Amino acid sequence: MTSLTTKSDGNTALSPEEVRDLIPNLATKEELNEWERENILRAREWALGDRTRALELAADLYVRRLHAKMFDQTWKWAGEYRHSEKNIGVPSHEIRERLMALFGDIRYWIENSTYPADEVAVRFHHRLVLIHPFPNGNGRHARLIADVLARKLDAPAFSWGSANLVREGEARTRYLQAIRAADDGDIDPLLKFARL
Repeated sequence: MTSLTTKSDGNTALSPEEVRDLIPNLATKEELNEWERENILRAREWALGDRTRALELAADLYVRRLHAKMFDQTWKWAGEYRHSEKNIGVPSHEIRERLMALFGDIRYWIENSTYPADEVAVRFHHRLVLIHPFPNGNGRHARLIADVLARKLDAPAFSWGSANLVREGEARTRYLQAIRAADDGDIDPLLKFARL
């Protein structure tokens, strides 16, 4: 069993202050992941049925609202940007500025058909993960918003390796390798992984 404050590869350790804002009484990451999974399934249903247009997904309000729906039964800070520094992500004081630049890029790419739908959605996912705006749940949030964006752009939702990417294992390792390749400017491994 893993403590809630233990960092692992690709995961961000929670600060004691962030852990104090946990709504249910849970002691391990395994318990937390299971609890969050149920919360996320309800949010996924809402997000895929929501009438928000593709361009409206690239907005502060939507990004925070989706995170809040995904984690509102888990964290008091669901939907709020982090104020603490993490082992990954931009400095917390840069989050809003970086997100505004990302939203502008996404809108431009959609309006000008710069990339195919899959690539727009995967690039959105990657940049959200890179920014890491929330204390927890950034990868799951970024994958869900990419799925929603793909669907709004008339493409199917992604399979993301057809595996549980929260658990340690081969699929998570491949996913993290694809993220790191995208960090280095090569989006192709992440595009391929998203459709495995």
